[in-house]
Formats: sequence, C-alpha cells, structure tokens
Amino acid sequence: QVQLVESGGGLVQAGGSLSVSCTASGRTFSNYAMGWFRQAPGKEREFVAAINRSGGITYYADSVKGRFTISRDNAKNTVYLQMNSLKPEDTAVYYCAADRVRRVRLTTTQYEYEYWGQGTQVTVSL
Repeated sequence: QVQLVESGGGLVQAGGSLSVSCTASGRTFSNYAMGWFRQAPGKEREFVAAINRSGGITYYADSVKGRFTISRDNAKNTVYLQMNSLKPEDTAVYYCAADRVRRVRLTTTQYEYEYWGQGTQVTVSL
C-alpha cells in the first residue's frame, strides 16, 4: 500500500504561479512512476503530467506543456507540480497517483495508476 497526500493548492490570479506537492508513505517511493491528474467541475478527470521512477523522464499533456513542470525528490518521497502562467481553465481538483508497473513508456491512462491521493483544489481567477 502507498498513501498519497497532496498539498499546496489554493486560489491564484490568472497568469500567476502555484506549486502543489504530493508526499508518499508506506512503500519505497522510487519504485513508482508518478502522475498528476485533474478534474474540473462537470468534466472527466484528465491527465496532466507524469514522471518516471528516477525523475529523468517526464511527459505532459499538450494543454500544460511549457507551463507546468513535474519533478520528484525520492529522498523526500515527494512529487511536485509547478504551475506557471495559470489560466482559469486550469481550475480543478488536482490528484497525484502512483503506478507500480514497469512500463516502456509513462502512461497517461488513469486506470493504470494504482494509488491515488485525495486531491487538492486549485482555483484560477480572472
């Protein structure tokens, strides 16, 4: 079992920046690829970004590429999502997730992530 706890969400104006974190406990963090997903009101949960076990490979949704950065610190059992140039359409609950399966490529499919955090709200105002 892996327990994931997100933190750092909040309210920010459009064009601003915000960083969210996800701290893991329970198993060896470096054994898991990590992903960030988000769900806006009335919409399905969507992939945002993913990072491999060592942190050397990342992948982003087109909608956030160039604005968001995913990173991890395995010594701190934490994955981060730095969000810059935020837009109102980035408003959502942000979830981190852990994938324990060794894959050729990072997955964007939520059903392939086994463990999930409770989510943290990010609201971007005009």
